[in-house]
Amino acid sequence: MSYFKLFLIIIYTIVNSILALLAALIDRSFYLYFKISKLFSWGILFLGGVKLKITGLENLDKNKAYIFVSNHSSQFDIPTLQFAIQQKTSIVYKKELGRIPLFGWQMRLGPYIMIDRENVESAVKSIELAKKVMSEKNISILLFAEGTRSKTGEVQPFKRGAFYLASRVGFPIVPVSISGAEKILPKGKFMIKGGTINVHFEKPILTDNIKNRKDEIDLMEKVREIIIAHREVSKQKIEEGN
Repeated sequence: MSYFKLFLIIIYTIVNSILALLAALIDRSFYLYFKISKLFSWGILFLGGVKLKITGLENLDKNKAYIFVSNHSSQFDIPTLQFAIQQKTSIVYKKELGRIPLFGWQMRLGPYIMIDRENVESAVKSIELAKKVMSEKNISILLFAEGTRSKTGEVQPFKRGAFYLASRVGFPIVPVSISGAEKILPKGKFMIKGGTINVHFEKPILTDNIKNRKDEIDLMEKVREIIIAHREVSKQKIEEGN
């Protein structure tokens, strides 16, 4: 990808961040904010030469809120899921992103939820805020269960945060498998390669039967296995040319 296209993506991000900031200030229902997030994601994918292949949407009710749990290997995972998910969705993001001028500021002012992984008390407050957002505004939550991007593209061990949240809010968890994004923009790289990202939404898993820490861990491992299995299926189809 040319440096000119990379420059266009940076300018596009700045413009959309300003629009999102204004939208969050004047419309606290966040209707405009979510519309702008869709526009932003579409533009980033278009400028990057990225196509999406989305499967499993028939498993979801677009009028219901879910906890979307996804693997994470590329900066392109965020615009990919912002565009692919039909529900209004709040992203749980690490506090470091909130420091980025304009982009981070609009995330902090918008409906997204910042988490400080080094501060247990702050993390608990973030989970309580997520519960409030889901219950009162019918907004879904998106978490990257590995906690950070994978360097290799392989699914790393999960952290309990998403499953602790699920045990307290009672909303279903939807495992989301992303494959191909790590080839378009790997962690630590800045040059973007066009290509196809595969996204699969699994059937929702009910969480109202989670009673203790063991149940959370069992669910965590189950979701991780589902995501890995769908990534393997996607890899096989790519190798076969389907």
